[in-house]
Amino acid sequence: MNIEELREYCISLKAVTEHFPFDEVTLVFKVKDKMFALIPLDNPQTQIALKCDPDRAIELREQYTSIIPAWHFNKKYWNTVIISPEISTDLLTELIQHSYNLVVSGLPKKLQQELLEL
Repeated sequence: MNIEELREYCISLKAVTEHFPFDEVTLVFKVKDKMFALIPLDNPQTQIALKCDPDRAIELREQYTSIIPAWHFNKKYWNTVIISPEISTDLLTELIQHSYNLVVSGLPKKLQQELLEL
């Protein structure tokens, strides 16, 4: 999955917006102003930072050497996924969806309801 395919997948999710808040080389995807994915465009070995619940993160890191712990943002857990042959398109879209779902589940109930109505 290349950068453009990743971008298209992320923005296909409900209420997702795309930003360049840190610099001109990092795509940031948000749902209702909450980040769920960061994709650096200038990294020769593409890395994607995604939110992941801690138990799932441990399981993933045990299964895939290309999934590594990443920095913490607002004390929420993130994982970094390094795109490699080891990461299939299906797994990558599952991880993006998981990150998106975590963010959505943390939104106020009213915003969650608005997403269901879209």
